[in-house]
Amino acid sequence: MKNSKLTLGPVMFNWKPEEWRDFYFRMADESCVDTVCVGEVVCSKREPFFTPLIPEIVERLQQSGKEVVLSTLALIMSKRDMTTVRDITAMDDILIEANDVSALSLLKGKPHVIGPFANIYNEGTLGFLSRNGATRIALPVELSLESISSLAANRGDVELEVFAYGRLPLAISARCYHARSHGLTKDSCLYVCDKDVDGMDVDTLDGDPFLVVNGLQTLSYNCNNFIHELPKLAAAGISHFRLSPHSWDMVKVAQAFRDVLDGKIDAQEADDILDDLSDGMPSSNGYLYGREGMQYTDQIASGDVE
Repeated sequence: MKNSKLTLGPVMFNWKPEEWRDFYFRMADESCVDTVCVGEVVCSKREPFFTPLIPEIVERLQQSGKEVVLSTLALIMSKRDMTTVRDITAMDDILIEANDVSALSLLKGKPHVIGPFANIYNEGTLGFLSRNGATRIALPVELSLESISSLAANRGDVELEVFAYGRLPLAISARCYHARSHGLTKDSCLYVCDKDVDGMDVDTLDGDPFLVVNGLQTLSYNCNNFIHELPKLAAAGISHFRLSPHSWDMVKVAQAFRDVLDGKIDAQEADDILDDLSDGMPSSNGYLYGREGMQYTDQIASGDVE
């Protein structure tokens, strides 16, 4: 698995701009990730705060030898949003990640990446995207290992990536539930999503944590964690593993995954490291096994680990 690559996905939360910048600077200088995605994917209202910082972030990342990908919005809701997508996709000197189908025609014939927000469930769609110019495709988070294996067997020359770590992006809406929870509207949100650096917990009526709200976005409460599944996924044909940024030490998260891929530590040792870093946030891997996404299959207990 030493040839497997690690991708750092875009920051999905509304961090303070200077903290957002410093996060990427540290990932450039200290992390072992191979590819870094930069850009606002959740809410276009946040984008003006971060766009001025992107050139120096990209330069720092490239100087450190990282492949840099600019990510587009996952939901286009206005002419202004579409103008932003056009501006990004018009760039010729950097790889673009399309997270909405509106970017596909603009990227046709140009090497690009497809993000995990796109719906790719069959070989026909995979083939179409590859012919359109996609060189790497991050598969949807809800696919089972069986489905992933089937797609990988028919991937042709395109590289496949899975969302291997972090709260899962489940849905995105035109409504801002984060603002509404504070008695505000989307247009006058006061950017209250910056109060929750890893998203705002949503509990059931019984008081059990269930989901997380991040502005327009709904995420899983549990942290998806494929550290035990890396051998299976690599054997199936997955070449890239995406780590989604959170407020804890992502340099150490990336190192734990890299050490397992390189055979330096076993998955259980890495899992213990990840558990400490996230302060015991519950893990999940249910979708991979055809179960509810919030579930976790303990391969060690079930005897599913060699």
